[in-house]
Amino acid sequence: MSLGERSVNRPVLTFVIFLIVIILGAVSLSRLSIDLMPEITYPTITVFSNYGNVGPQEIEEMVTRPIEESLSAVSGVETITSSSGEGESRIRVSFAWGSDLDVAANDIRDRLDRSIRRLPDDMDKPTIRKFDMSAAPVMEIGVSSELNPIELRKIIDDQIKYRLERVPGVASADIRGGLNREIHVEFESSKLKAYGLSIDDIISSLKKDNQNIPAGDFEKGTSTVLIRTLGEFKSLEEIGNTVVKVTNGTQIRVRDISTVSDSWEEANQIIRINGRAGLTISISKQSGANTVNVVDAVNKEIESINKDFTQLKLVTLFDSAKYIKQSISSISMSAIWGGLLAVLILFLFLRNAASTFIIATAIPISIIATFGLMYFGGFTLNTITFGGLALGVGMLLDSSIVVLENIYRHRESGTPLKESAIEGANEVWSAILSSTLTTVVVFFPVIFVRGMSGIIFKQMAYVVSFALLCSLIVALTLIPMLSSKFLHTEKEISKKDRSFKRKIYTASGKFFNSIENRYKIFLKWSLNNRKKVVLTLGSLLVTAVILLQFIGVELMPTTDQGEVRVSFEMAVGTKLELIDAASLKIEKIINDNVPEIVSTMTRIESDGGNVRVRLLSRSERDRSSDQIANDLRKVLKGIAGVTIRTRAGGGMFMMRNHSSSNALSVEIRGYDLKTAQELASAVEEKIKKVEVSPIRKFQERKGIRSR
Repeated sequence: MSLGERSVNRPVLTFVIFLIVIILGAVSLSRLSIDLMPEITYPTITVFSNYGNVGPQEIEEMVTRPIEESLSAVSGVETITSSSGEGESRIRVSFAWGSDLDVAANDIRDRLDRSIRRLPDDMDKPTIRKFDMSAAPVMEIGVSSELNPIELRKIIDDQIKYRLERVPGVASADIRGGLNREIHVEFESSKLKAYGLSIDDIISSLKKDNQNIPAGDFEKGTSTVLIRTLGEFKSLEEIGNTVVKVTNGTQIRVRDISTVSDSWEEANQIIRINGRAGLTISISKQSGANTVNVVDAVNKEIESINKDFTQLKLVTLFDSAKYIKQSISSISMSAIWGGLLAVLILFLFLRNAASTFIIATAIPISIIATFGLMYFGGFTLNTITFGGLALGVGMLLDSSIVVLENIYRHRESGTPLKESAIEGANEVWSAILSSTLTTVVVFFPVIFVRGMSGIIFKQMAYVVSFALLCSLIVALTLIPMLSSKFLHTEKEISKKDRSFKRKIYTASGKFFNSIENRYKIFLKWSLNNRKKVVLTLGSLLVTAVILLQFIGVELMPTTDQGEVRVSFEMAVGTKLELIDAASLKIEKIINDNVPEIVSTMTRIESDGGNVRVRLLSRSERDRSSDQIANDLRKVLKGIAGVTIRTRAGGGMFMMRNHSSSNALSVEIRGYDLKTAQELASAVEEKIKKVEVSPIRKFQERKGIRSR
């Protein structure tokens, strides 16, 4: 007994099975995580090492090279790149796609343990970290206030941070900016010499006295009391009274040779929110958490915090959920409209409401069933998976159309409803099976593609293939069952219906007949003028190949996320105050030339900084983020001593290159830093002299990017 015959003979069982599938898919959809792209973990592990107050060259010789030599023997390593800076070393180890990073991390950890003895004793232990895009912050919050920077940081640390981290789905809330309290002990060198003391003597005395020491147990009656000596400093006076040395019965205290003050740590960065001093809080979500739900919950908590702490102002500077919502909403509307148009076109050709309804059931059932695969397969609802469903909407009807058309043919010949449904499905099952498999097999090779492209499009291949197989099952089971109950032929309709609807049916039939007649004439002309047809198609092919060079090529399309980023650099070693003064000029120019601003966040660090400009939504402004970035690039050229770069913050900019957002990077390798610097300067001058080709100018004018 075939599938079609079973479904026709047992309509209730067929209906219940598909109802279960719909319920399962609907529940799966409600629990699917929503994200912009599939989760991507680059096969890269980074080793960080800190060795404070040591120069870059010493870091390279004493830290970077010994670690590089030990890591080069790790299995599966493709490339090792490193950067050595003042007090820090960063080594990135890249593996082949498909490598097990957990195993690789254990191998690296073992190698680091073996190389510890070759590293300086007083440096921090190296740490390792995997690069995971899902660990990137999903939103960034700006905090501005008129409070003292120390008080602001203390309130955020003690009362705000825990409220944000307790929001469901939040992994961490990382704070940047503000000032931390710091006790300064400033010595006078003349007094140190007079008393014969060194700074190490004072440091050891402070360490020895600033601690609580356990003193064991004391039994008293029926109780046991834990005893400890309380020695931690609680005031500046206690620090000043610390005895450093006793000479001839005279105690030399810290206050005798230094000044103790309650101050703050040295500022190494400045953050401004909308022109006011502040700090930022980066929110990272837990693995597998729904990005949209996490951001919405954090925004509600921000509203509550602003009400509870009137002296603070928390604003959202960056919100990935907003762009995700826009992307998913756009794709979902495209899928819905695509499905509706497919059904409409189907109705125009079938001119039968019952037939159209029967066939149209294949779209929602196949898509809803696919949500179950996505949930149990660990997929997320993202632009790739949802885009795959939108892509396959039209193909979901193909098998059902073939089955229904064959059933309809049997009905026109006078076969009863039930028999026509069974015979019609049995005659074409092999044809639609082969047709569906030929479509599925197109996506099958994607499963074996390696690298980032394979990770991105593998989910789409699974989703489209599963949806097509579901539509095949619907065509072989549900369509025959519904046809056996509701399908009526044109003659049966004409006997029952002589209304205005019947007149429309007749008129539309004449219209399609006229189109068919014109097609016959065109087909006849094509067969009689074969050379002209071949030459015309050949000319179109050649033209298409020529125009191919005008099409930009890049990994991901450019998008308008409503953000512009301005980064600037100054000479190495420039004081933070001078960089801050230059940033104020940049902020003023941005505010004067960009009326579409919603908020700005400025971060100033050593040798440079950046300004992150959040814009109005695309529907509320005339210029795109690319246009605004290009206009700013022209007006920001006049600031002396500052190198400025501007770019639009695209929604998928992280996908282009996980190590850099630049479209082109030139690497110079060698062992002589002086020679490398000379070569880098020469290359920079050469690149500046490169003229933009007419094709490139055309692409820039049309907003096309290429790589």
